[in-house]
Amino acid sequence: MGSRRYVILDVFTQNSLTGNPLAVVLDSDGLNDQDMQAIAQEFNLSETVFVLPDTSGRKRAQLRIFTPGMELPFAGHPTVGTAFLLASIDQQGQPGSVAFGLDEKIGTINCAVDVESAEKGFARFRLPQHAERWGEGRDIAACAWALGLEPKDIGFDRHEPSRYTAGVTYDFIPVVSVEALSRIKINNEAFDKVFGDDGRGSIYAYSRDGSGTDRRFRARMFTTGMGFSEDPATGSAVAAFTGALMQFEPMGDGKHNFAIGQGFEMGRPSELALEMVLENGAVSYSEIGGYAVVTARGELVL
Repeated sequence: MGSRRYVILDVFTQNSLTGNPLAVVLDSDGLNDQDMQAIAQEFNLSETVFVLPDTSGRKRAQLRIFTPGMELPFAGHPTVGTAFLLASIDQQGQPGSVAFGLDEKIGTINCAVDVESAEKGFARFRLPQHAERWGEGRDIAACAWALGLEPKDIGFDRHEPSRYTAGVTYDFIPVVSVEALSRIKINNEAFDKVFGDDGRGSIYAYSRDGSGTDRRFRARMFTTGMGFSEDPATGSAVAAFTGALMQFEPMGDGKHNFAIGQGFEMGRPSELALEMVLENGAVSYSEIGGYAVVTARGELVL
């Protein structure tokens, strides 16, 4: 397969060794699906991105995104991290703002990047599709059983279990407090029975963050079938979370900004920025953003 450059970034953080780590393989021409899956297993991070030229010539690059266990059509922290990295390359590490499209399996992702240096910047992208319901939320008692909690721990305010997708499917489980969120201990047998009917099973447990504002949340994401059990920061879940916010949060027309903290229980604190714009009671568009920092550069010799 030859020699290929790679970069490791920490995403949704301004500090190295926190956030969600990401491997980006540059010069990915000639790699087939099996090669990419094997390399993703070798890195053993939640996602590895393979950068390919865009054949249409209208977008900055084509991205293939793999977990250690499967390919994904779309993911948030790979999009943010790779968008920053490519913008930094284009800027030769100099500060500046760049906008371009990235081609992922789900479609074109429009990105805007503020490069602060060769190693740090903020990237945001517009969601390629709105969140859609994909079924009824699971029973509260069943959710509690699967998460190792009590039924009284499930739900707050108007929030109750729900199911949404914006390219990747998730069960959304509202939890009464950050303290209850920290007590989650997955019951694997129950988890598969309650949430595994899509063949994969991914849940996003969330609560208010305790700051006293209804615009800040804390979350944890658990999954089976991707090659890892918990993720430090999950942009595709936040994309689908817009559906739960529309269902349960009182929001009028205009711009609404949310901050979601994730990964604290893993020792990988992350912060994801979400902006939703509503017109005539419906979502006009949504954007997800966050910082990315370079932590390592290297070369695959295969």
